Amino acid sequence: MSYDIYTNSIDQLNVTDEKQIINTINPHSYVTAKNDPLFEIALRDSDVLLPDGSGIVLAAKNIHRVRIQKIAGMDLHIHLLEQLNTKSGKCFYMGASQNTLDKIKERLTREYPNITAEFYSPPFKPEFNAEDNAEIVQVVNDFQPDVLFVGMTAPKQEKWLYAHKNSLDFKVASSIGAVFDFYAGTVQRPSQFWIDLHLEWLPRLLKEPKRLWRRNFVSTPLFLWDMLGYKIGIKK
Repeated sequence: MSYDIYTNSIDQLNVTDEKQIINTINPHSYVTAKNDPLFEIALRDSDVLLPDGSGIVLAAKNIHRVRIQKIAGMDLHIHLLEQLNTKSGKCFYMGASQNTLDKIKERLTREYPNITAEFYSPPFKPEFNAEDNAEIVQVVNDFQPDVLFVGMTAPKQEKWLYAHKNSLDFKVASSIGAVFDFYAGTVQRPSQFWIDLHLEWLPRLLKEPKRLWRRNFVSTPLFLWDMLGYKIGIKK
């Protein structure tokens, strides 16, 4: 459906000295990007674009007869932390509230003691001004992380990372949004039972219907309609 999607397993992703951006795509971000050119550019410019959604897996199977695995942002987060812990690496969390970052720090120290981490809670506003951006870039570059995790709402996080990637000093950067809250425990991720059924979205929708109704009742049907178009050859 016009995006280059990562098709290997999560185990084959490595932190290297080559600068790279790893992002995720799901049906909602696919639909959102159709009306947000900068977001679409940011997604396409990713060095690795992970299939974070059962809809993406379904599209690969139905259009190309290729079986791929869903790789959620949380899966990527844990995978990178395990690599960093083995190598005694460094990571930087940029985004979320200070309370959330404090909880992440507490858990990270307990579970991955070999990782050195730094944290920054940006101003809570729709758009950062030039001074905000300069300060964020400075604190990240002073730390020089192996991995930079950006945790703001999509598409803000992807567009911000795309706009500032050349100014930032990192080896791997990834926009992982809600993972900050999941890992901190401020928001409960659905259990493995729902994940295995490809229904992870359902408990989240029931808990936050006002925030998530659009992605499930608008974006998903639009995505499936496009998928059908690609499958039967109307779209190419």
